[in-house]
Amino acid sequence: MPHLLIVHHSPSSGVAELAAAVLRGARTAKGEGVEVIERAALEATAQDLLDADAVILGTTANFGYISGALKHFFDTTFYETLEHTKGLPFSYWIHGGHDTTGAEHAMTSMTTGYGFRLAAAPVVFTGDMTEEHLEEAEDMGASVAWSLTL
Repeated sequence: MPHLLIVHHSPSSGVAELAAAVLRGARTAKGEGVEVIERAALEATAQDLLDADAVILGTTANFGYISGALKHFFDTTFYETLEHTKGLPFSYWIHGGHDTTGAEHAMTSMTTGYGFRLAAAPVVFTGDMTEEHLEEAEDMGASVAWSLTL
């Protein structure tokens, strides 16, 4: 059974709604045997990542960077998982109030370091969340999950 790991930092109700949309989309592949595992960024472990066949990452953009919680996940799993993450399918979402440039750069830099392979277009935006953003997030979650059934 393929495992899709979703690791996120969703400190507000709006960002939690975005995470819920990703999860909703990902769970559409449950009938095809894809198990979706959700972890808060501060609770996710290296073993979670080692067990994953794909990963979706989610964060807010804080002071021009990814959240400290998601950075902690990267910091605590990198060396233990590096040999196992090359080519791991992934995608991500980033929501910022005004700018996501630094957070996008950090996400690209870190996921490149892990050797992850982008499996679906990320969802990145600033300002108020719209239904369109939620639909994009749901589609992204479904795309990564269904890619595990091929």
